Amino acid sequence: MESIERGHRQFGLLGKNIDYSFSRAYFSKKFEQEGVENTSYINFDVDHIDQLELLLQQYKETLVGFNVTIPYKQEVFKYLNEVDPHASAIGAVNTVKVTSNGLMGFNTDYLGFRMSLKPCLKTYHQKALILGTGGAAKAVAYALKDMGIEIVYVSRNPDKDGISYINLRSDLQWMQEHLLVINATPLGTYPNIDNCPDIPYDRIGEQHLFYDLIYNPSETKFLKLAAKKGASTINGEAMLRLQAEAAWQIWNL
Repeated sequence: MESIERGHRQFGLLGKNIDYSFSRAYFSKKFEQEGVENTSYINFDVDHIDQLELLLQQYKETLVGFNVTIPYKQEVFKYLNEVDPHASAIGAVNTVKVTSNGLMGFNTDYLGFRMSLKPCLKTYHQKALILGTGGAAKAVAYALKDMGIEIVYVSRNPDKDGISYINLRSDLQWMQEHLLVINATPLGTYPNIDNCPDIPYDRIGEQHLFYDLIYNPSETKFLKLAAKKGASTINGEAMLRLQAEAAWQIWNL
């Protein structure tokens, strides 16, 4: 652990293989631009969630809070003393506050997603397809339901509330009726930019709105193929900024 000043506040990102991460660069720049002194943001890149206990001990004098990303948004629950009702309902945590009573978990992903999506919605965006079923997909579903939008999960091995990619490709109605399509999978993330979810891109029309939670690259193959068909598109950058600011407010309450 590096030598730090007395009273130093530290924040971080808990995840696996996160050198690419948006968060460290975002918060480091924020601290510099806003004159936030004696504060730093670092990556906690761990191979297993059990290493969190060691990190908490190592940084017990300085750690104020941390973000959580893939693959630990659900696994982190067992370390939390308290969970915000929204995070509990979603079933995923992406923001943790260190308190005198232990760790408290929150989810700001759904806030960032909702705020970034809302200005782009039209009256006919009443039904949505969510590609993926992980922690990010759960936050998306929570936000959409809160906005009164019907959702259907699409995955390789769907449960009773979802459909498979095979169903989606074989039945024309799914794409015709669901004009909002969200990619909540990592498919297409740099450096694997030629990958994309296996959906019927030939059935996309101008009323479709495609949202990709991925921000690197800024235009994924998923979004490029949708745009070629005249659909409106949004990437995950605004959502990331908004969820990060929501996390910052939680840490500073």
